[in-house]
Amino acid sequence: MSEILIAQENSALTITLNRPEKRNALNDALVNSIKDALRKADKDTNLRAIVIAGAGKDFCSGADLSALQKISEGSVLENLDDAENLMELFALIRKTKVPVVAAVHGRALAGGCGLATACDIVLAAKSARFGYPEVKIGFVPAMVMAILRRNVSEKRSFELITQGFEFSAGEAEKIGLINRVFADESFAEDVKNYLSVYEKVSRSAVVLSKRLLYQMDGMTFETALNSGVDVNTIARLTDDCQNGIAKFLNK
Repeated sequence: MSEILIAQENSALTITLNRPEKRNALNDALVNSIKDALRKADKDTNLRAIVIAGAGKDFCSGADLSALQKISEGSVLENLDDAENLMELFALIRKTKVPVVAAVHGRALAGGCGLATACDIVLAAKSARFGYPEVKIGFVPAMVMAILRRNVSEKRSFELITQGFEFSAGEAEKIGLINRVFADESFAEDVKNYLSVYEKVSRSAVVLSKRLLYQMDGMTFETALNSGVDVNTIARLTDDCQNGIAKFLNK
């Protein structure tokens, strides 16, 4: 059975984690499959959005038992390679040109919650549950912390990573960790409608906006403004902008 399923509808590509019997738990094969799919999708200039979803009852429950066994038995260098593999996935999501959207139903826990958090946008069914429970087994949600800290306040980040409790989709939306909560019964359709917005806006403008937003991390205010000038100038010269201006002037 394939670790992931790939489906495309209009200009949106869906990558579905396909280990439902394991609650889509992460292992090397699954992480590598997602990375390969993202790299391939990034070459498709017709795509406007990429969705990461889970088969079965849950989005992703974190690392599976075999992965935990590997951690417990591995050397320092082996564990470093394993951690870097997941880090590369999180970084790749940010480098992927178009928006990467997590569509979360059921549980998104530990590495699964980290995967969702790493996405540009997170949509959740009302009954979805989130959590970073790593501290309960002496582990640290280390790589995702770099992203979590940029998504929610320092105080809230501290609470989430040091107490390890589960929380609802409503609470996740309230603290700014996710973008939207939709009813369980209409979740699939609501996700589709949400993504349809990217059919109506400029692809090149979205690509440039995503790149600039993340490049601004760590920049001084003046450097960020200057980077904005550069991207603004580039955007003006794109076909989308030229055609958009012409259409507006010819109204």
